[in-house]
Amino acid sequence: MAKLFALIDCNNFYVSCERLFRPELHGRPVVVLSNNDGCIIARSNEAKALGIAMATPYFKVREELQRRGVTVFSSNYALYGDLSQRVMTTLREMEPRVEVYSIDEAFVSLAGSDTCAGAEQAARIRERIARHVGITVSIGIGPSKTLAKIANRIAKKEACRRGIFVFPAEPDKGDMLLADLDVGEVWGIGRRSRAKLARHGMTTALQLKKADQQWLGKQLTVTGARTALELAGISCINLEQAPPARRSILSSRSFKRPVRSLVELKEAVATYTARAAVKLRGQELTSGALQVFIATSRFAKDQPAHADSRTITLPIATCHTPTLISSALQALATIYRPGLRYQKAGVMLTDLGSRGRRQANLFMRPAPQGPALMSALDQINRRWGRNTLHYGAEGIGKPWSMRRDFKSPAYTTSWQELPVAHCR
Repeated sequence: MAKLFALIDCNNFYVSCERLFRPELHGRPVVVLSNNDGCIIARSNEAKALGIAMATPYFKVREELQRRGVTVFSSNYALYGDLSQRVMTTLREMEPRVEVYSIDEAFVSLAGSDTCAGAEQAARIRERIARHVGITVSIGIGPSKTLAKIANRIAKKEACRRGIFVFPAEPDKGDMLLADLDVGEVWGIGRRSRAKLARHGMTTALQLKKADQQWLGKQLTVTGARTALELAGISCINLEQAPPARRSILSSRSFKRPVRSLVELKEAVATYTARAAVKLRGQELTSGALQVFIATSRFAKDQPAHADSRTITLPIATCHTPTLISSALQALATIYRPGLRYQKAGVMLTDLGSRGRRQANLFMRPAPQGPALMSALDQINRRWGRNTLHYGAEGIGKPWSMRRDFKSPAYTTSWQELPVAHCR
């Protein structure tokens, strides 16, 4: 039986999240910046119309944005992550088979193969997400995930589609669309594959679809051949309802300003370790090893350069934050060099395994009340906002923390930052 896939994609997601609590910004140009207010990573349609390019460093266009009345936001990942979870939860309430592809995208396997029924279901999904979460989505539908991706692109770009597009079942109509699509825009075809295909005169998605399977297997391996079949409407990429097992958890940030002192570096490393530990417990995992790394700025040519890391194997795989912080600080002490201006630090947890499925070290005693204490800590911070309770090693003022001069409040994850209405 033929299948239908739908790709649900949140429109200008970061901008949409910011506008959700600032309705006066609808119809006005908005951009969102990367960590440390570095580069533009999200733009509203109005900002795109002004010619503001993606990945442009903010300092280069600061005056232009002010002159044109563009509203600027620092990235607020706590807000974006929470709203993403609400979108995916709403989606799962309507469809049993959902693959979360990214923070703002998800694939769905629609029941049956009737395109009209699929379009009607897509309309219901779009309406419910808008009503329950307040985020507008575009939905592309096709007999394969690759064609659903292409259909989503059309649904998003062409206003007449009203946010939904079904890839045509008629071969001639589908081929017309593929003939106008650059092969580099096809899902799974990267820069190198595009260049390799171009050397053989293959520049459109239609040419890739019609290419010889054996030739593609030699040129682009099995992945390229599979992509060509997907373009022909033959589903080769299954829905992944369970995310692949993680191999590591990374927590890292650049500093607002260069850091010299070991005290501030310890605060940063302890903070990043605590954040990684929360992610670890959230996925029911433990870590058997951790790596700490620090680095000076590679752009400061007049300053001594230094980048180093240290990996420590833990005697017992754990998700106990104090144990992880203690090990991370030991690693930091071995790689820190006094007098240097450090620009970045980070912690990576590795050797991950399911909690409770590892054999404990018979000669080591686990932390007393560790699981219960960590569970209580996480519940309090989830209810009252991140860092309601935190470890003293993380510091308080954190003058080294990431620059976010235009950050919006954590409307959905912190009681302290909820809007307050005053009545007179």
